[in-house]
Amino acid sequence: MRLGIAHHFGWAVAVTAESDHKVVDRRRVELIEPGLPTAPIHHEGGPHLFHRLAAPLDDDALAVLVADVRASVVRATSAALDELAAGLSEPIVSMSLRAWPADFPRDIATQRRVPYESRADSVMYCQVLAELARDRGWAVRLYTAKDVEAEAVRILGERAKEVLHGPRAVWGAPWSKDHRAALAATIVAT
Repeated sequence: MRLGIAHHFGWAVAVTAESDHKVVDRRRVELIEPGLPTAPIHHEGGPHLFHRLAAPLDDDALAVLVADVRASVVRATSAALDELAAGLSEPIVSMSLRAWPADFPRDIATQRRVPYESRADSVMYCQVLAELARDRGWAVRLYTAKDVEAEAVRILGERAKEVLHGPRAVWGAPWSKDHRAALAATIVAT
């Protein structure tokens, strides 16, 4: 089984497919526990702070918040992945995630500055997902969101429409662009 993820702040669309690209599971998974900010860098460290009434957190306080959020993401995402894997008849062999820059800065002072602040939270979710996949023995595959569906169409040829749009007839709504991207990512991973 191959798992494709299209993530957002705090949640993701997860599509699991067999090697013949047949969808066996699709679901929304929560990536963070309730009550914590889903985008701590963007909301606490970004340029829009002039809209906030409270003073922004300093780097040390923001680092503590990010560590708390990350720990929550690890717990929530781990539970979601365990639940998903337990519901499948065969083991997951790979997880496909949106790519992020390999040289993305790790220090909070840099992450909270433009242009990094708009991507820092997304990168955190991807990094946690990748770490948890590797912990489970799953190969991690990265994809470029804007290209993944076109690349899958190229691989599938005449079967593309049936494979990428057909699951809506079987699974019903929703079958959105995120679902197609997650499924396409499992195809590109082969």
